[in-house]
Amino acid sequence: MSRAPNGWMPALPKSGPKNGKPHYLAIADAIAEDIRAGRLAAGDRLPPQRALAERLSLNFTTVARGYNEAQRRGLIASRVGFGTFVPEGAPAAAGTPPRAARKGLVDMTMNLPPELEDQALLARMRQGLADLGEDLPALLRYQEFGGSEEDRQAGVEWLARRGLTAPRERLLVTPGSHSALLAVLDTVAKAGDVVLAEALTYPGIRALAAQRGLHLLGMPMDEFGLTLEGFEEACRTRRPKALYLNPTLQNPTTATIPVERRRAIAEIARRHDVAIIEDDAYGLLPESGPDAFASLAPEMTFHICGLAKSLGAGLRIAYLVVPDARRIWPVTASLRAATVMASPLTAALATRWIGDGTGDAVLAAIREESRVRRRLAAEILPLGSFRTGPEAFHLWMELPSDWSRSGFVTTMRSSGIGVVASDAFAITNPPPEAVRVCLGGLLNRDETRFALEQIAHALEQSPAMAAALI
Repeated sequence: MSRAPNGWMPALPKSGPKNGKPHYLAIADAIAEDIRAGRLAAGDRLPPQRALAERLSLNFTTVARGYNEAQRRGLIASRVGFGTFVPEGAPAAAGTPPRAARKGLVDMTMNLPPELEDQALLARMRQGLADLGEDLPALLRYQEFGGSEEDRQAGVEWLARRGLTAPRERLLVTPGSHSALLAVLDTVAKAGDVVLAEALTYPGIRALAAQRGLHLLGMPMDEFGLTLEGFEEACRTRRPKALYLNPTLQNPTTATIPVERRRAIAEIARRHDVAIIEDDAYGLLPESGPDAFASLAPEMTFHICGLAKSLGAGLRIAYLVVPDARRIWPVTASLRAATVMASPLTAALATRWIGDGTGDAVLAAIREESRVRRRLAAEILPLGSFRTGPEAFHLWMELPSDWSRSGFVTTMRSSGIGVVASDAFAITNPPPEAVRVCLGGLLNRDETRFALEQIAHALEQSPAMAAALI
């Protein structure tokens, strides 16, 4: 099989970067040169990164960056269970770019579900899209506002998987969660009114509140999310119109509010006549999660279930359940003015996938891949360095005391990895020294492993030492 099983050594000088280049580039160039000279051939395996770092008396990060650069050029590949190897068709010259190399950062900034690699499932999804072609003329017309009867029924069925009984007459099909949030805010509050949210919250609600001139007030949190004492005090002293929550696998902290606390929050909201805006973006990811607020307090909860995190970010459809018939009209008026209607073609695709079981299969695949990514994080990152939740595909990392969030983000970016500082989520100041790390999106497992190893190594160093190694 391999003519160089883990015994390969790059010809690097014993001191100083080769030709004035950083060591990591010298490692990538040495791989290219050995492929060109025939010393490395397709199928040959390279040593594990830590083993090569020890042989060369280099830092692990330097070798990892060298392998990453070589992989970017298409010189090497990695496969779970086999290691790092020279693939068929590797370019023979250092300057030859791969035909399909991914460029730029290893992007862990966008909170997206892992992309599917199951070819049978992908074919099933494509077939669902192709089947819509038979109805294309009708799907290109203006449709009934709020979704067709079939689309609304699909929303009712999808929410039933969440344990939520949603009356079809109070369910609206909207073009994504943002449009639903905007319509709800327009309904419950006017410029100058107070809306509550957790101190760390989804950035979208910050932008929408600012756009509408609302005063968004950050509430105290603990490991389970919103605290009862802080909410009660704000209701008593600030007279808020609404409370915004992302209560399951919260973005960014991954906190999930337990059901007993949800009941207590609902009771406080009832006493003070505060509407609850439940952004349940991640609610379907756990196979067994707490009851939705819309089940516990249906008369006061605006429930929003977008499909971006459970089926795919490009499927811009969300189901909005309005608490009573009286508020259907103002919500509808705001939605109609801002969006006209949800795309009939997109809504029809969601309806088809929900009806034929494709949606369940996609959700199950995202759950399983998220479990794999979380296991990688647990295996690689220092114990206690992050928090996450069941079936979550993001991590919340509170940094060691010697790291600042800006310094850590800069260091990781210099290593080719993008993470998000807590500033993006903070309503109150100062933001904590923390970052959010996404494990999904375009990253495959090998790229995820590489990025996590880089993050782990940075956490194990002082900021000064880490900066010296990039």
